[in-house]
Amino acid sequence: MNTSDASVSPADPVPVPAAPTIRPDEAAHFGALAADWWNPRGSSAMLHRLNPVRLAYVRRMIDAHWGGDGRALRPLAGRRALDVGCGAGLLAEPLARMGAAVTGIDAAPENIAAARDHAAAQGLAIDYVAGEVAALDAAPFDLVTAMEVIEHVADPAAFAAALAARLAPGGLMILSTPNRTAKARLMMITLAEGLGKIPRGTHDWDRFLTPEELTAHLAAAGLVVTDVCGLAFSPARGFVLGDDRSLNYLVAARHG
Repeated sequence: MNTSDASVSPADPVPVPAAPTIRPDEAAHFGALAADWWNPRGSSAMLHRLNPVRLAYVRRMIDAHWGGDGRALRPLAGRRALDVGCGAGLLAEPLARMGAAVTGIDAAPENIAAARDHAAAQGLAIDYVAGEVAALDAAPFDLVTAMEVIEHVADPAAFAAALAARLAPGGLMILSTPNRTAKARLMMITLAEGLGKIPRGTHDWDRFLTPEELTAHLAAAGLVVTDVCGLAFSPARGFVLGDDRSLNYLVAARHG
């Protein structure tokens, strides 16, 4: 036997590269919006209107998951958070203000540049990275978020698996995404994009996921869904959380 080969066995598994999830056309689309991301009346105005409701849900799930006090200003103190598809930092910055050590990752380098500039101006130390989440070289995170992202990736199942791989034992994952319904097509594409409320080409209805489909992807990645909440739009109240999942919804999950 050649002792130089003793450390190599035919039974040793061969690492399989993670399936790429970034779609270059999507990265280019959102990268072109980077300079206007923080303008509440610009091309990302809808995200600015949506963000407070998403944050309310995130905070509710944080307190429920870790038994926190809803009045605490820094419920994520001592914890690490990863925001995937972070854009220019609309969610990453509030997570940092909640006390987390935050990493934000996005497919568009232009978004990461805008995020870094804005965080620096706010005095926030956030680690921003451009690229694939599966390639991120970091220890697992206590909180992983991916808001309005999974409908834009090339392979939702691979993306869910990559998110699960970044989640620490005992951690919390939160996602949001549009539902694949006739209402979502009408509201988000025909009306919102048609009237210029959302940049044209932002959404592809065929890539929307139903709650059942998303739950199945998360289960296949070894996660257990602990909560599903509808995110609806009211002409009188704006975006609201509730039981209506026909437009958009949020999901919280943990390791099984």
